[in-house]
Amino acid sequence: MTKRGTSNSNSSFLIDFCNSMAKQFTDLLLEWDKDQNDRVMPWKGEKDPYKIWLSEIILQQTRVEQGWAYYEKFIHHFPTIFDLAKAKEEKVFKLWEGLGYYNRCRNLLFTAKLIVKEYKGIFPSTYENLLALKGIGPYTASAIASFAFNLPHAVVDGNVYRVLARFYGIDTPTDSKEGLLQFNSLASQNLSKKFPGQYNQAIMDFGATVCKPALPNCNDCVLQNKCVAFSLNKVNQLPVKIKSIQKKKRNFDFYCFEFKKTWLIQKRTAKDIWQDLHQFYLIEQDSFLPITEASILDVLKTQLTIASKAIDASGIRIFSPYKQQLTHQTIQARFIVIPLKTIPKSLSNASWVSVKQLQKLAFPKLLNEFLQSDFQKI
Repeated sequence: MTKRGTSNSNSSFLIDFCNSMAKQFTDLLLEWDKDQNDRVMPWKGEKDPYKIWLSEIILQQTRVEQGWAYYEKFIHHFPTIFDLAKAKEEKVFKLWEGLGYYNRCRNLLFTAKLIVKEYKGIFPSTYENLLALKGIGPYTASAIASFAFNLPHAVVDGNVYRVLARFYGIDTPTDSKEGLLQFNSLASQNLSKKFPGQYNQAIMDFGATVCKPALPNCNDCVLQNKCVAFSLNKVNQLPVKIKSIQKKKRNFDFYCFEFKKTWLIQKRTAKDIWQDLHQFYLIEQDSFLPITEASILDVLKTQLTIASKAIDASGIRIFSPYKQQLTHQTIQARFIVIPLKTIPKSLSNASWVSVKQLQKLAFPKLLNEFLQSDFQKI
């Protein structure tokens, strides 16, 4: 009986201690937000669920500094969800160009059309219904629910993981199943039920401006006296991650076929990177071998059955490789310009567009870099 009572007493003490820590954390954070938080963003304080949703989708896997201009551009072109829902896909992808993770853009359009059709343009006002929308996960649903509708749902992103891990001294890996449960539970425990939107914005701002990944501003931190990581000199060791991203290397040879001032363009339709964006004719290689005029003519003959007499060999140009680092892939690309005297049968059904038309199409960032630099020299 004594042991059981002691165990219950210890458990009760631990719960009371955690609750006390959470209250102190929340009070200090909200006080910092009121007195010191001067972070400015165009969507901050927004109550319109459409604009909140738009900003959150844009900011997924994207730095605020980069997403800012895209947000303002989208709001200018599509001020309401009705404007976005009726927009042409090509225009939306063109505006998204360079932001990456194009599946976000695809889901953005799909969900806009669905909300207009099924909800008459009015966003669902519950967490569960928001979560059911395509492209909206727990974080985005929590953000919209708390910012637009003041519902008590905690956001958990990289900033939140970092602040909580350091304050409580948690070394459970954030990308483990146990860590996911622990940090989500802790985030909900710390959440201000009265001011959930303000709290969520405050903890993200705090992580971005004070409790930063590198060179955190511990000397001016309002949480310093209670921060476990600071007291143990472990700030730079937290949070912990266990998974390392394996990056796949890919080698692209883009053949830029030109015929009478028009260019052959493909649209990527496969479920791969850059789906629904445009490119020049692509041949993917296992590795890059030295490239010469003779090797180019051989590839065109063997893989595309293009005879040398159809090619203006004197106009062939080879440009230095371009490189783009994606989250899980490293892309290296070469661009080879091939002027044609006639369009060979193997390319007769391809799409040929003028330079003016090229400017209206959406291309991946890597191809845009080529179009804006070396392509201008042709």
